[in-house]
Amino acid sequence: MKRLLLTALLACSASLAVLATPSAAAAEPAQQGHQDFAFGMISHAFAGDNGEEVLRRAITETDADNLAFVVVNGIKSSSEPCDDALYSQRREILSQAQNGVFMSLAASDWITCRDKEQRSDAIERLARMRELFHSGEFSFGASRLPLLRQSLTPKFRGYAENTRWEVGNILFATVNLPAGNNHFLLDGGRNNEFEDRLIANRNWLQHLFAYAALKKVSAVVFFSDGNPFGPPPKRSFFRTQRDGFSETRRAFSELAGKFQGRVLVVHGETGKNKNPPRILWTGNLGSVGAGERWLKVVVDDHLPQLFAVADADGERR
Repeated sequence: MKRLLLTALLACSASLAVLATPSAAAAEPAQQGHQDFAFGMISHAFAGDNGEEVLRRAITETDADNLAFVVVNGIKSSSEPCDDALYSQRREILSQAQNGVFMSLAASDWITCRDKEQRSDAIERLARMRELFHSGEFSFGASRLPLLRQSLTPKFRGYAENTRWEVGNILFATVNLPAGNNHFLLDGGRNNEFEDRLIANRNWLQHLFAYAALKKVSAVVFFSDGNPFGPPPKRSFFRTQRDGFSETRRAFSELAGKFQGRVLVVHGETGKNKNPPRILWTGNLGSVGAGERWLKVVVDDHLPQLFAVADADGERR
């Protein structure tokens, strides 16, 4: 019953967002009432060739929990094939979920893909992922939750993976930031995919923070594959590796600094830290990695920082 009521709230919230003009959004008062719900993120951090089993188990576990929605960060491990058959199989798994499921692109979904001649097939596979997993106006799953895509803007029609939706007085969004230095390549010449996406992501962040300010939301939550606040790549003796997240990290810091509410980035990178996930805060800007198991984040107005990570026993960190 609670899940049905929450689904209705989401549908109503997104419908208003689609219809509202900027002036109407500015005039709309912030939503009142206590916020107390949770959401989940399933990371692609599983290794090996058993991605189907791990994803099905995580979907089953999140279905059994009382979650507003689930974000799936990546549908395969880097060692699994990149063919259409696997993509379609994983899409069917997401469609069978009971919760509303939003997709966040991971590097393992496309960057590591190779064709029969072992040449990079990343750009073609990225296009295929967008076609299969980032089309339409609703989430996957039985609880079809409405969303909006950056591709609605003609200049950025190709970036359908950047999506946003709302629950209560919080704005949620995905942003395509692949792990592994944001897909910055050391090859000579123009780094087309990286540079074009950098422009699109900057526009997306500016749009989201402007919308959040107009709507007077209490927080903005981002989901990404890579950790934009992680340590920069190590320098080698022969070559200096550019930090592919530097511009995005700066944009997050500047925009969050002007925002009145909380900003949380939930990413898929775990590094070598095996400790339980915990939100790291710098002012109003926080980040947390999903870890090897799916991550549950609680939203509660009674919490000093609004968000907390919950473990399997319900304890909050």
